[in-house]
Amino acid sequence: MKVYESKGYNIYNGTEALDFLFQYLIEKDYSTVFVLTDSNTQKHCLPQLSPYLIDFKHISIDAGENAKNIKNGEKIWTFLADHYADRKTVLINLGGGTITDLGGFCAATYKRGIDFIHVPTTLLGMVDASIGGKQGIDLNYFKNSVGVFKHPVAIFIYPGFLKTLPKRQLTAGVAEMMKHALISDKDEWDKFTKMNVHDEEKIVLLISKSVKIKREIVNKDPQEKNIRKVLNFGHTIGHAIESYSLKHDSNPLLHGEAIAIGIICETWLSYKLLQVSKKEAEEVVEFVTGYFPVYPLAKVNQNELLDLMRNDKKNEDDLINFSLLKKIGKPIINQTTSDALIREALNFYIQLQPNDTATQAPSTN
Repeated sequence: MKVYESKGYNIYNGTEALDFLFQYLIEKDYSTVFVLTDSNTQKHCLPQLSPYLIDFKHISIDAGENAKNIKNGEKIWTFLADHYADRKTVLINLGGGTITDLGGFCAATYKRGIDFIHVPTTLLGMVDASIGGKQGIDLNYFKNSVGVFKHPVAIFIYPGFLKTLPKRQLTAGVAEMMKHALISDKDEWDKFTKMNVHDEEKIVLLISKSVKIKREIVNKDPQEKNIRKVLNFGHTIGHAIESYSLKHDSNPLLHGEAIAIGIICETWLSYKLLQVSKKEAEEVVEFVTGYFPVYPLAKVNQNELLDLMRNDKKNEDDLINFSLLKKIGKPIINQTTSDALIREALNFYIQLQPNDTATQAPSTN
């Protein structure tokens, strides 16, 4: 069992995580325990968690990124109120990034804040979404536009939940681990590229490495005023593509799939703007494309993508803001560029694709 101490809370990672959660709840003696799930985690994960809970009240919403909205927020707040949740209540968020973001936001704002615990069930949730204190919802199709900085009182990472995931969901989490390795150092990246993330024996180690990287950055800059911005590498373009896909695609991209595209495009921008070496840029692109199917970006309206980027919460002074790489392991924050160069980055991704991508990626309408 790995225990990471952070400012005001601990992260527990390992096969005994649920035992630690059971002891934690006994020690805290909460008045009521609520558990938030989506329809998938209710079916696959709640039966594994419930034996470790003496008594709880259950809230469930439909699965999917589109669920991270104010309507479901109202549903959760109403359920808490109808069941007399008070300030000694705790909300356990059992799910991926959608559940931890939404549940954390609702807990942080209900009665001006009640305790909440994240129990992430996806790889992406374990290594990224549940860590860092960002809780929020999407506003229409603008990612995470309404939210707060508020840490959970604890995070319990039980790798056994990964066995419930389809391969696509598991692979999606790799994108955030790629990002962590790229912004950490070259040795970390080299080690990461040699590991098989689908090896059950290696996954706990990989999760621990990723958690350690993100936790150390967040501890230095909890409110994202400076160094924490390096975690946005791949996310300016990635979030725009994700939002576009959510709006237009019948089978939308998962968060990690969109971030993988963002990593490729923003690596190209790093090559053009910060002179990251051609060798390193090609290495990143080759590795990312080896994991993720191509997406038919040629069919996407680039003007709409640029509008989505302009609404990104990271922007300042009406400029689209990027975190890029000077080299692997050397991220640089607060980089801006022209619309024309951003279009070139998108076109770079497009030219990587075979002529017929229709069967290789989620389709656009």
